[in-house]
Amino acid sequence: MTAERRGVLQVAGAALLWSLGGIGIKAIAEPPLKIAAYRSATAAVALFLLFRPKLTGRGPGFFAASACYAACLTTFVVATKWTTAANAIFLQYSGVVWVFLLAPLVVGEPRRARDAAAIGVALAGMTLFFVGKFEARAHAGDAVAVVSGVFYAGLVLLLRRERGTSAEAAVTCGNVLLVAALAPVLVRDPGLDARSALILILLGTVQITAAYAFFLRGLHHVSATEAALIGMIEPIANPLWVLLFLGEVPSRFALAGGAVVLGAIAWRTLGAPAAPAPAVAAPD
Repeated sequence: MTAERRGVLQVAGAALLWSLGGIGIKAIAEPPLKIAAYRSATAAVALFLLFRPKLTGRGPGFFAASACYAACLTTFVVATKWTTAANAIFLQYSGVVWVFLLAPLVVGEPRRARDAAAIGVALAGMTLFFVGKFEARAHAGDAVAVVSGVFYAGLVLLLRRERGTSAEAAVTCGNVLLVAALAPVLVRDPGLDARSALILILLGTVQITAAYAFFLRGLHHVSATEAALIGMIEPIANPLWVLLFLGEVPSRFALAGGAVVLGAIAWRTLGAPAAPAPAVAAPD
C-alpha cells in the first residue's frame, strides 16, 4: 500500500468517526452549546494525554489553526440550532470549494481539474442526498453555516500546513479555546445525568480525539483538497448510524446521493493517480 493510499484510508476513518456525532448528540437531551463544551472538554484532556503537545514557541499558523478549530465547531453548533441540520451540513461542507481555491496560496498545492470535477459531482450528490430537507427561511442560520464552512476550510488548510507536532498542538489548543468560549454556558447549567456524561466522554475520546489522530496522520500523505473531499464521507455516513441504532431508513434520494458522493471520492482517490502532494515543511 502506498503512503497516499494509507493517508486516504486514515482521513476516511476520521470522517467515519466524525459521523458518530449525529447519533451521539441526538441521544443527549441537553442544549447544543452545553454538549459542545463538555465534548471538547473531554477531548482536550484526551488529546493532551495522547499527543502531550508543547504549546510554547508556536508560530502564527498554529494560533490560526487553533482559532479556526474552535470557531468551526462553535459556528456549526449554532448553525444547527438556527437552521435545519441539512442546511447546516451542506453549507459547511461547501467549504471544500474554499480549500480548492486557497490551497495554492496557503499550502502551495496546485489546483487540478480532477479535484474540481470530483468536488462538483460530490456537491451535486449531497444536494440529492438532502432532497426535501432544505429550507429557505432560516437566513441567519444559513449565514452562520456558510461562515462555518470558511472556518472548516481554514482548519483543513492550516492543519495541512502545520502538520506534525504543531498540528497536534493546534487541535488540542482549539478544544481548550472552545471550552473557554463556552464556559459561561457550563457555569449557568453544569449538571449532567450519568447517561449523558458517558455519551459525552465517548464523543470526546472517539468522535474527536481518535478521529483527529487519524486525520492528522492522513494529512501527511494527501493534499488539503483531497482531505476535504474525503471528509464528505461524514455527512453521508451519519444516516447509516441512525439506521443501525434507531432503525430510521434513509430515503431513495439519500441512498442515491450517498452513492454519488462515494463514487466521486472513489474516482478521485482510486482512479488515475494525481501528482503527489507537495511537501510542506513543518514549522517544528
